[in-house]
Amino acid sequence: MSSDRIKIVWIYPDLLSTYGDQGNTIVLERRAALRGIPTETVHMRSDERVPQDGHIYLLGGGEDRPQILAAQRLRNDGGLAYAVQRGAVVFAVCAGFQILGHEFGGEEGQPVPGLGILDIRSGRGQQRAVGEVVGDVSAELNIPRITGFENHQGATSIGPGAKPFAKVVSGVGNGDGSGFEGAYSGRVLGTYMHGPALVRNPALADLLLSWAVGQRLQPIDDSWAGRLREERLNAVLSGPAPR
Repeated sequence: MSSDRIKIVWIYPDLLSTYGDQGNTIVLERRAALRGIPTETVHMRSDERVPQDGHIYLLGGGEDRPQILAAQRLRNDGGLAYAVQRGAVVFAVCAGFQILGHEFGGEEGQPVPGLGILDIRSGRGQQRAVGEVVGDVSAELNIPRITGFENHQGATSIGPGAKPFAKVVSGVGNGDGSGFEGAYSGRVLGTYMHGPALVRNPALADLLLSWAVGQRLQPIDDSWAGRLREERLNAVLSGPAPR
């Protein structure tokens, strides 16, 4: 990391902040602060240029029209694509996840061009996925089982240039019949999980922070959060059968 602080860029809160995903910024700020790492958070509205010097970029969920508008403006802007080329971290949720791919389904299901940052393609699935989702994360990422809330009708397939983020244990995930949830490549990671995702999965927040600083992070005592996670996971997995 070339700066003495982590610069977090929350992209287009006026378009992509439908499901409380802004909470992901708060978790990153807090878990960095617990380790004495200063942060600077920039809320970048859709009528502003995306800064190219950020360390972590966050995109959230949104409805069809705001999603289409966000994709158009991000393509025209070019700042996020440039930041990825120089090694920035990107964490995208739901609509933001789809925008990172080559294309996604518009209001009538028509293909809409994405940013091509992540090798995925999304369209409209046959059934809406609503409810809890649990997944076992790719061993390469070395973080525990993830949990979140999904609310989408997307069907996202992963190309050879990306890897599945997790294998679904309960829930729907990417909705393409593969049984996978999310995708990642390098320091770019996308998921359908709300919750917010980083609130419910602090180890995932720490993974993003470690990518940003370029080294492993000092452990912190958050055993209380682990107990809450276990309670939630047990409740989900002992509940009704997955859809």
